[in-house]
Amino acid sequence: MKNSLATLALAGSLASALVAIAAPAAAADEAKEKCYGVAMKGQNDCAAGAYDCASKSMMDYDKTSFKLVPAGTCEAMQTPNGHGSLV
Repeated sequence: MKNSLATLALAGSLASALVAIAAPAAAADEAKEKCYGVAMKGQNDCAAGAYDCASKSMMDYDKTSFKLVPAGTCEAMQTPNGHGSLV
């Protein structure tokens, strides 16, 4: 009986820990959006425009490269080339 209670308690603790780790990561992804034209050279996020991988952009504020930014902030971002764009 003691062994089953210990196993059950350990399983519950492990499940709680996994949920606590996974939940913030999912929430962080949902609170981001792709913002085009705001990334600095070499700071674009993955596979945007002419680039097959993150950090490959060759110029600042490239309109074909995106950066993940907090949701709702993209179009308010001001660059020398204008505001950020969601498309």
